[in-house]
This record gives sequence, C-alpha cells and structure tokens, in this order.
Amino acid sequence: MSTTTSTRKRYSIVQMADVAPTPCPCGLARRAFTEEPEQTASLHVTEIKSDSQTHYHKKMTEFYYVLEGDGRIELDGESLPVKPGSAVMIRPGCRHRAVGRLKVLIVPVPAFDAHDEWFD
Repeated sequence: MSTTTSTRKRYSIVQMADVAPTPCPCGLARRAFTEEPEQTASLHVTEIKSDSQTHYHKKMTEFYYVLEGDGRIELDGESLPVKPGSAVMIRPGCRHRAVGRLKVLIVPVPAFDAHDEWFD
C-alpha cells in the first residue's frame, strides 16, 4: 500500500515591494497570488494613473480599499468621491475606473484573470 504526502505549503508570503509592477487599465498593479489555477482570490496594490480606462469583468468581483490619496471612482457612469479608508465592492458587469492620485488595495474574487478584462 502506497501513501502520497503533499509537500505543498498551506501558506504563501509575498513582499509587495518586490513584485514588479504591471501596466493595467487603472495604472500600475503589483499582483500577488495569481499563479495557482482556481485560486480563490488574489491581491493587488495599484497606483492609479490619471487616464485610467473604464473596463469591466464578466466573472470577477473586485474589492477596492483606498490606502492613499483622494479622488473619485466611476461606477456604471456614477462618479463618487473616495479617500483613505473608503471600501468599494464592484460586481461583475459594473463598468468602473478610479480617477485621481490614489494607491488602492484590490482583491479580485476569483483570482485575477487577464482574460476577464473587457472594454466597450
């Protein structure tokens, strides 16, 4: 009788400052925990650029938490003010973009998938 033991750790640690920033519709994102298939969620620290693009996702729900700066978030055509401590849940299909000089923590559920970024 043979037994199989998994050596995969049940945790991961990432130093976000060591993650290379990736261009995205919002600006530059440092993305963690995106490598594993069927990952429950991922985590991004995103620097919003002034000309961010309106986009939406068909599958992902995104949670935004403003860390720094102040600005606005556009959600299905409505522009709302945000500042540090503001939390926003963006459901699939909601056209959105952030405007202003912001640093935002974003948690996509399920984990980020570049194939689930859509533009009108």
